Amino acid sequence: MLDTAISARPDIADKRLLRSFAYVNGRWIAGETGGAIPVTNPANGERLGDVTALSRAQSRAAVDAAQTAFLDWSMTLPQERSAILRRWFDLILAAKDDLARIMVLEQGKPLSEAAGEIDYAASFLEYYAEEAKRPNIEGVTSHLHDAEVELWLEPVGVVGLITPWNFPSAMLTRKAAAAIAAGCTVVAHPSHETPFSALALAELAERAGLPAGVFNVLTGHAPDIVEPWCEDTRVRALSFTGSTEVGRLLYRQSADTVKRLVLELGGHAPVIVFKGADLDQAVEEVIKAKFATSGQDCLGANRIYVERPVYDEFCRRFTQATEKLTVGIGMGDPDIGPLMNEKAVAKQEEHVADALAKGAKLACGGKRLDRGPLFFAPTVLTDVPDNAKIMHEETFGPVAPITVFDTEEEVLAKANATEYGLVAYVHSQNPKRIYRATRALQFGMVAVNRTKVTGAPIPFGGMKQSGLGREGSRRGMEEFMEIKYVCRDWG
Repeated sequence: MLDTAISARPDIADKRLLRSFAYVNGRWIAGETGGAIPVTNPANGERLGDVTALSRAQSRAAVDAAQTAFLDWSMTLPQERSAILRRWFDLILAAKDDLARIMVLEQGKPLSEAAGEIDYAASFLEYYAEEAKRPNIEGVTSHLHDAEVELWLEPVGVVGLITPWNFPSAMLTRKAAAAIAAGCTVVAHPSHETPFSALALAELAERAGLPAGVFNVLTGHAPDIVEPWCEDTRVRALSFTGSTEVGRLLYRQSADTVKRLVLELGGHAPVIVFKGADLDQAVEEVIKAKFATSGQDCLGANRIYVERPVYDEFCRRFTQATEKLTVGIGMGDPDIGPLMNEKAVAKQEEHVADALAKGAKLACGGKRLDRGPLFFAPTVLTDVPDNAKIMHEETFGPVAPITVFDTEEEVLAKANATEYGLVAYVHSQNPKRIYRATRALQFGMVAVNRTKVTGAPIPFGGMKQSGLGREGSRRGMEEFMEIKYVCRDWG
């Protein structure tokens, strides 16, 4: 029997948002084997409740429902799809406080960050409500006598979505809004660590009027849910956000059915601070880039390179700013919350110990905190050598490694010496240097003198092994559409 303790929480006003069953074909269903997955609060280990675990057969049945719904949904007028997405947007904003609290409970991030994510998640519904009306038949100048040539954009079909725990609401809406606006139907699998946020969005999607089978949220163990999608030819596209390791696995599993893949994978973002940069601004922005979401962000700054003339001063100011960060339970809205699980904390310890053993210096932090087993102190390491693990592996936590460089050519080579290519950050006041660095960096996104770059209108994605395709913008919608070429003879 499912533990549904979360449904009795007094701090969530709309109790209907607290769901423990999966949402398939317009119904809330339990797993046929009675299996359950416990969900805990990372801040204190409290068991929030259980979600049902669907079987492989139920995963296949969800694809049946999505395929049936696709036949009608793909023929729905774009204006009708737009109106439903807009209602979903309005409902999310109206439920913002509850949705943010649900996220804090299961994910641990500070309350203000959770509220910001709800705004971010809603923005994709608003954006794609408009984009839904824009794909048009494109006329092409004919190369043939007595023939008319057109290009049609058509929805690809059923789309499988796999979303992570660090942004449990925004990653789902970024994918689902684009697919649904395009005329596709969706089967979605949220992380087993943060399923309640996704199920709350499904409740609001139902209220918005999405027809049965268009948007389905399947909870359970990933192999039982996702492997049947990889094997099913009716699932024409798969969109995943998560580690490069799992992305490679999905790539292999989807090869036999030749799926379209949209993969937003790992990151290893470099920050480059050149001499002449505004150091006050640089410190403020690098603090954001490193410690947002407690460092658990694929866009998180993972390697901080500072030019020698300003190195000591940057390290001093950055360490002082880091020591001022507050750490605590998310509902108290600190700067830093708990990490997601024990594996994440152990990785911070491993990276710190390895860097120190190889000659790095500990400027502050470097250890667990007594607030709970998953709290790790905001940490600054200086003089970190290139052979330290943290300079090559994604840390995904609140540990900031800083190292010095002497020449532009040197630092650009080091920044690019990674299999990842998601985002890079540059701080400089020299326009020519900014231009050269921006052109040379092998990353899908480059932020100059700022941290925040994401948003619904931009094509989010990376190069190399940071993924395939783009999310957001009109290109994010086109990932779920096919081009049909039509040639008509008027002879």
